[in-house]
Amino acid sequence: MATPTRSTNATTSAPPPEAVGPLLRGLAVLRALAAGGGGLSAGELTRLTGQARSTVDRTLGTLARLDQVRWEGRAAVLAPRLMEVGNAYLAACRLPELLGGRVDELADALDESVSLAVPDGDGVRFVHQATRRRAMSLAFRLGDPLPAECGAPGALFAAGWGPEEWAHWRARRAADPDRAAFPAVPPGAAARGAASFDDRVAAAARTGRSEDDQLIEPGLIAIALPVRGGDGRPVCAASVVSHTSRHSPASLRRALLPPLRRAVAAMERTLAAPPPPADPGSAAGSAPGSVPDGPSAATRVRAAKRELGAGFVESLARGLAVLASFDAAHPARTLGELARATGLARATVRRSLITLEHTGHIARAGDVFRPLPRVLELGFAELSTLTLPRIAGPHLARLVERVHESASLSVLAGDDIQYVARVPTVRVMSVDITVGTRFPAYATSMGRVLLADLPTEERAARLGHVEPLTRHTVTDRAELAAVLDRAAREGHALVDGELEEGLRSLAVPVRDRASRAVAAVNVSMHAAHRTAAEARATLLPPLREAAAAIEADLHVAGRFVPVRPM
Repeated sequence: MATPTRSTNATTSAPPPEAVGPLLRGLAVLRALAAGGGGLSAGELTRLTGQARSTVDRTLGTLARLDQVRWEGRAAVLAPRLMEVGNAYLAACRLPELLGGRVDELADALDESVSLAVPDGDGVRFVHQATRRRAMSLAFRLGDPLPAECGAPGALFAAGWGPEEWAHWRARRAADPDRAAFPAVPPGAAARGAASFDDRVAAAARTGRSEDDQLIEPGLIAIALPVRGGDGRPVCAASVVSHTSRHSPASLRRALLPPLRRAVAAMERTLAAPPPPADPGSAAGSAPGSVPDGPSAATRVRAAKRELGAGFVESLARGLAVLASFDAAHPARTLGELARATGLARATVRRSLITLEHTGHIARAGDVFRPLPRVLELGFAELSTLTLPRIAGPHLARLVERVHESASLSVLAGDDIQYVARVPTVRVMSVDITVGTRFPAYATSMGRVLLADLPTEERAARLGHVEPLTRHTVTDRAELAAVLDRAAREGHALVDGELEEGLRSLAVPVRDRASRAVAAVNVSMHAAHRTAAEARATLLPPLREAAAAIEADLHVAGRFVPVRPM
């Protein structure tokens, strides 16, 4: 596996003559949105980027058409589909795929948080985490940038710096004393880290390890080792984070360094192993979240251009398509391969690459181009904390607008379902249910599609206590099993008056990337609104479309980051 090339800070210099201005401006808007967290208005983005309001409006319209930004009132917020770009980098670097399992196993064995970080200029970014939820634990998101002087991994990478990199580090510290480029770093952490950075780098070069004794946050300590590729250079760093209530720096070295060394040795063997042969029957680039070979990217861009006309920033869409065209099967591509993968003209791809190399998102080695960790700055960290309700919310709202009935999302919670998202409709007679409400799974439409997806033994275990809630509730075990079998076959369930007299509900499952039903979406109504047959005929198609839209976002968001159910 090739050592990732460090990204440069070319964005501080003037762009080359062939750089694509609209792409540069679009990337600036995305960076501002990512830094803005909860969303920004077009006016706020105009002030932050220094661009004309009309330029910002066109950029946001383009990103919204690509489903990478959505509107919440007057605020533009990042949408899950934007994670396709970060997913492309993570797939291409292959570190989560190859080493993530080792990290997870080590975290389980030590009962401590374990992370993988990669170098990015004079900073680092986390690309995989197995965290332990405690009052004091690692809180950085995947893709968050940290200055090299903060935490344990940075000193390991700085041990290999040359004079130019050290000069840049000192210039960055002088130009950005408040660490505005690293908003995730707690106040004071950078100053504490910088004060001892030279000594820690020297110690890392001498001992082959690096330590963090409460540099990031009082009480947090860490130890890190480099994970080296075949050329002997660090590909990434593996670090274990603990707390002073559990370890001192000395006991951290004594107790955790040996298992960390063993895990790193296993990681290096994994990196050194030859890759498995490609499946000749698989389509290149067909991994979810990537852009497959062929003209599909260009086709999507042209369709969006026809729809929005002059309001569509075509060069921004093309540049993002180029970034998203990398994957595990194609971690690096030539200009010609990128043109074929995206369906774009070679001249168009070439200018996009020149621009992306300038911004530090792409590295070039001869005729080959490779994505860099800085790709993660394009909203990945912000979106990596998405929950299932946040993903589903906009799709539920559109469903309610379409069918004029209340819609909900729920998950299994023991023998119950628990509502985690809900969009009510306004009627004289409406179903009054709030988020957090729990009902017996066996008597609800959402519960039935979720129970129907379980193995037979687990399904039976969740039906331990069945009692009538109305005169219509199915309680006979054999009949209930048949009802669940039918829900599994048909992919939906309709419950009519079994939870409450007069309440009719229709539900379909929401499936994750492994095709497991992790949630359910329903439309609920008073029985007087529609007959059961009318409900199936008129509500099932839009309900399935809403579930499919939620699944599409969930599959992108959950490719490298677990999506919490609530």
